[in-house]
Amino acid sequence: MLRRMLLMLGAVIVMVLILAALKFNSIYSQIQQFKAPKPPVNVEVVTSSTEPWQSRLPAVGTLTASQGIDLSVEIAGTISDVQFRSGEKVRQGQPIVLLDSEIEQASLAAAEADLHLAKVEFQRARSLIEGKAISRSEFDRLNAQSQKADATVAQLKASLAKKRILAPFSGTIGIRQVDVGDYVAAGTPIATLQDLSTLFVDFYLAEQHVPLLAIDQPVRVQVAAFPGEQFDGRIVALNPKVEVTTRNVQVRAELANPGERLLPGMFANLQVLLPSEQSRIVVPETAITYTLYGNSVLVVKEAQPPEPEEGTAATESDEPYLVVERRFVKTGERRDGRVVILEGLEAGKQVVIAGQLKLDSGAHVAIAEKRTLELKPKAR
Repeated sequence: MLRRMLLMLGAVIVMVLILAALKFNSIYSQIQQFKAPKPPVNVEVVTSSTEPWQSRLPAVGTLTASQGIDLSVEIAGTISDVQFRSGEKVRQGQPIVLLDSEIEQASLAAAEADLHLAKVEFQRARSLIEGKAISRSEFDRLNAQSQKADATVAQLKASLAKKRILAPFSGTIGIRQVDVGDYVAAGTPIATLQDLSTLFVDFYLAEQHVPLLAIDQPVRVQVAAFPGEQFDGRIVALNPKVEVTTRNVQVRAELANPGERLLPGMFANLQVLLPSEQSRIVVPETAITYTLYGNSVLVVKEAQPPEPEEGTAATESDEPYLVVERRFVKTGERRDGRVVILEGLEAGKQVVIAGQLKLDSGAHVAIAEKRTLELKPKAR
């Protein structure tokens, strides 16, 4: 009985030793894996460069015509003729709409007859007053009657002229709002008339930018209707008053409109070009990591590879050992996917533009083939 118990105890001890050996071998393998050098992280880089950079003041505005009105009638009447087609070009002084004027013409004819009679009687009185055949008071009455008749004729002619709506300037007329036979009241709109040869763009800038603005300063305008296309203009007016509610100053720029492609009312993105152009260090905006603690970039540099730990084989490679270093930078103006670095980075440094989220300072990296689309700098 004792011998059997010893045999069973020995068998248990052997099983425990076998299990302990297997566990030790597993733990040892895991430790060796942790000791093995980690493979480098593939990153995309770009070299920071010094470029001529012209500072700009961004703003948004609205396009307006250099001359633009909504045509309307001044007096009530019935439309007798519409002498334009919607959307056509009209010249200055061209008739647009005629109102029925038969009553005014008849009244004018009667007034002209009265004026003729008044002038004849006044001329007769002039010859009689010299011979003292009539009294001075009668002569004055006939003179006043002649002047009154003349004023009545002038008044009826002015009223008759208001029955003809003429184009006050040359331009493009819009869609008509009236038809022949319509009775219109005073102030009824007929159509819009816009001079599209030259446009204004009105926009606002903060009051601290006023010293940077000047008449004839160039601006560049972009509209959603023509993406990627720029229209050049110049500042023609600065409002002499700052808006009290917004602390902004209104600015007006003028730009040519060849082909009349731009239309009043369009929303415009614009940039005021400042006169100074300086050399700045520029990197893609994707290279910047924005945090509450500050903006930073990851710079790739060569370093000494770590010493292999005891029990691990040293690896030899012709490639340099690269690590990243985090540098906090001060950024400036951003434009077209690129950003100006004011402080913290020199030209000629390789900065990471993709893969920053999984990196920290001192991480081992390898430069991979660039797959990120790089924005080409536009003309400054």
